[in-house]
Amino acid sequence: MTAPHHASPSQPDEAYLRAIVADTADAVAAAEPLGSPHQGAPEEIRTEVSGLIDDRAQDLVTLSQDLHAHPEEGFAETRSVRALAELLQNHGHQATVGVGGLDTALSATVGTGGPHIALLAEYDALPGIGHGCGHNIICATAAGGFLGAAAVAERLGGRVSLFGTPAEEGGGGKETMARAGVFDDVDAVLMLHPFSHDIAMHPFLGRRQLEMVFHGVAAHASAQPFMGRNALDAAVAAYQGVAALRQHLPGTDRVHGVFTDGGARPNVVPDRAALLFYLRSGRPETLRDLAERMTAIARGAAELTGCGVELTWDEQPPYLPIRFNSALAGRWAVNQEGCGRKPLPTGIVPEFLTGSTDLGNLSYRMPAIHPMLAVSEPTVALHTKEFAAAAGSPAGDRAVVDGALGLALTAADYLADAKLREAVAEEFAAAGGALDVPAFFA
Repeated sequence: MTAPHHASPSQPDEAYLRAIVADTADAVAAAEPLGSPHQGAPEEIRTEVSGLIDDRAQDLVTLSQDLHAHPEEGFAETRSVRALAELLQNHGHQATVGVGGLDTALSATVGTGGPHIALLAEYDALPGIGHGCGHNIICATAAGGFLGAAAVAERLGGRVSLFGTPAEEGGGGKETMARAGVFDDVDAVLMLHPFSHDIAMHPFLGRRQLEMVFHGVAAHASAQPFMGRNALDAAVAAYQGVAALRQHLPGTDRVHGVFTDGGARPNVVPDRAALLFYLRSGRPETLRDLAERMTAIARGAAELTGCGVELTWDEQPPYLPIRFNSALAGRWAVNQEGCGRKPLPTGIVPEFLTGSTDLGNLSYRMPAIHPMLAVSEPTVALHTKEFAAAAGSPAGDRAVVDGALGLALTAADYLADAKLREAVAEEFAAAGGALDVPAFFA
């Protein structure tokens, strides 16, 4: 007789989520937006850029909606990058597709010499969810930012580039392009990300991937279990070791993993078992420390069970956390106020509501910003079908136009204002300057 059971899981209590939303709403209402002491571009330049974005608004929204309707996963964004290149061509700019060793990467540049600022487009989607991270909006805003800044770049004595960066969702396209030298002569980079709030600076965590493969000795689990070495026991011990580790981690750290192999049959002692973990942390140094502790856990679990262990790190490049540049972010915030938005400083929206991005890797090579642009209700999380719907909604379309204007004006500010550039560079240097990213985890 089959025992009664519950087929469905219990649902999480939403009380904590509701409390977070209420507290955040109060904090947002009381907060002052991030400001800037710098003048930026002259008013006539700002007026010209604003008019140009207005003229291009429908084309940008059309691009966003086209990408939203035809999602493509990382390194396979052939249709998406072609649509971006065609938009640029329609507005008089030639783009090169296939740069930095990646078939779906793109580059376009206007101007020669002088300071060089770049806008970054992402256009990869998620399997089964589509644009649940809103990369259609990221692409369209970057395209608009480039078109707006390109119209004035040479008059301002500088250069502006647009780079299409594939496979942000786990593939690390920006890191691959950086190692190929694509960003070597770029002074600063700009991009944005759709979200549930308008935030000028929001922390994103560094991320590494770790596969643990335990090797044991197979044996008959009933007749001769004493002749086996159980790889699944080792994997379970490692998983439990990680669970024990969590209570001793900084509040910014995250470790989450799954079993990818646990043996084939109950009557055979498993001679192979495997786990895949994501490790996240708010600082490069704490991410490196977390990696060392995970290594110790894996080796301890192997020793405990008499198994061997093989560790494979970062099949794709690791992601560093984002390093802020408040001087550059301040100009972004000022440039969004005209759109009726109030980009917040750090610490207003809970900072644990975050993930990871390969933009972090560039932010340790050069000054960078990655502001958040509200397109959804506060309770909607990234990487969900609900956020995918928001990315294709009228709120998403409005964000395309607002974001394109903000990026274009911020790029123009950087090229026009020498004191702003000096402040951006000084802040970057004070934070530690450029980091040798490939060597950091070596």
